[in-house]
Amino acid sequence: MVEFNPDGSLKLPAFLARKKEEEKEKMRGQRCLKIQRELVSFKAPKKCLLRLTLSENFSDNCFVETICNQFKERAAVPIKIKKIDEKQFEIEIGTDFKRCTDCNLLIKEYREFLYGNIIEKKGNCTFEELRKDFYYEDYFS
Repeated sequence: MVEFNPDGSLKLPAFLARKKEEEKEKMRGQRCLKIQRELVSFKAPKKCLLRLTLSENFSDNCFVETICNQFKERAAVPIKIKKIDEKQFEIEIGTDFKRCTDCNLLIKEYREFLYGNIIEKKGNCTFEELRKDFYYEDYFS
């Protein structure tokens, strides 16, 4: 059932409103990183963009550039990092066959550094992760 706010806009379902509030609280009260995935160019050569936003509890942001620069040395894809301000960064993932793999590996490194305390938004990214409930018998028997 669809509900409306007094101004005529759609009312968020309770679970989405709760999730959104939890994310706001996480960004306000914890050391957290929000990552927004965006596909910048839909035609070849494709390019992706990761928008990183640090929570209010970070006083030092050098880990963002350090992890990215270390990853850049061993990645197959060209990577550029741009600092927007003290709390926001943009990482451009260039075109390559391993674009999505390297993008996910970079996000994994940030997740490991922050002990899993990240908020990941898919945006318009078209990458489909591997299904966790993959069973050999479903496809090959």
